[in-house]
Amino acid sequence: MTTHWYALRVKPHKERTVYELLQAKQESVFFPTVPVKPVNPRAARIRPYFPGYLFVQANLDDAGINVFSWLPGTRGLVTFGDIPAVVPDHLITELRRRLRQIEADGGLLNGRYRQGDRVRIISGPFADYDAIFDAYLPGSERVRVLLAFLSHHPQPVKLTIAHISKVN
Repeated sequence: MTTHWYALRVKPHKERTVYELLQAKQESVFFPTVPVKPVNPRAARIRPYFPGYLFVQANLDDAGINVFSWLPGTRGLVTFGDIPAVVPDHLITELRRRLRQIEADGGLLNGRYRQGDRVRIISGPFADYDAIFDAYLPGSERVRVLLAFLSHHPQPVKLTIAHISKVN
């Protein structure tokens, strides 16, 4: 009997509901969440790290490939050619370590920059260029900045938030 981790797709905004349902069935489930510091004080302070996905540990040889497909709020396991994709144990371990680090650092800082702030790109192909912060993008760590590069009209560039720093 070999159990493996699998990625389970869930319907939008149903992660917590499916997580609680699986816990009630005493399934081994991992719901990665991160604390955030939203700009809007009424917004959620804890958000899914992978919106639309949970991780379940199961022995599909015993349970069957469709055991998670018929649960309310789910869309089934992530598969490649009708074969469920196994998520390596070390990836789950590393993900848990990363989430503990984010929590220790005070969460994701979705409020560190405001629209119009001057920022410097510190890595990547546009390193050492100044830009204007425009917006946070959906997902955990992506932003859009406006970069005046090869013209006087700023162009939107999407970056990882770690690639920018605020200009004082």
